[in-house]
Amino acid sequence: MARTLWTASAPVAAPVEKVATLLLRVRPGEDGVWLLAPSPARVVADGPGRFRVVAPGHTMSVEVGERSIAVQGGWWYRGEYEIADDGAGGTVLTHRVRDVARTMRWGVPLVLAQYRLSGGPGLVRTRNTVATLARRLEREV
Repeated sequence: MARTLWTASAPVAAPVEKVATLLLRVRPGEDGVWLLAPSPARVVADGPGRFRVVAPGHTMSVEVGERSIAVQGGWWYRGEYEIADDGAGGTVLTHRVRDVARTMRWGVPLVLAQYRLSGGPGLVRTRNTVATLARRLEREV
C-alpha cells in the first residue's frame, strides 16, 4: 500500500510524443536510463518494461509504462513520473514521491525528518526537481 508523500507538476514546452521518447528511454548497459543520466550505473533488463539499475552502493528497479516511468530504491522510496498532453501541443510532467515501505514503516517518518534537517526530499525540493527535469527535457527534445 503506497502512500503519496509529495506531488508536483510542471509544463514542458514540447509534444508529449517527443518527451516520451526521452523520458521513457531505458536500455541495458551503462547509463541506460535517460532519467538518471549521467550516473555510474548499469541497467539490466528483467522483462518487458522492468529493469534493474545497479549502481555503486545500491540497486533500484525501474518500471516503464506507456506514459510513465517509476524508479524504486531501497526500502521506502518510489518516484513516479507521468506525462500527459496539455491540450495545447505541450506536455505536463507530474512527479509523485511515494512511501512504499512494507516493513519497518515506523522508520519512514524518522528518515523523512532527517532529510528535512539536511534539506533533502520534501515538497519544495520535489517541485524544484520536476521543474529542472522539465527544462532538461525541453533542451534535449
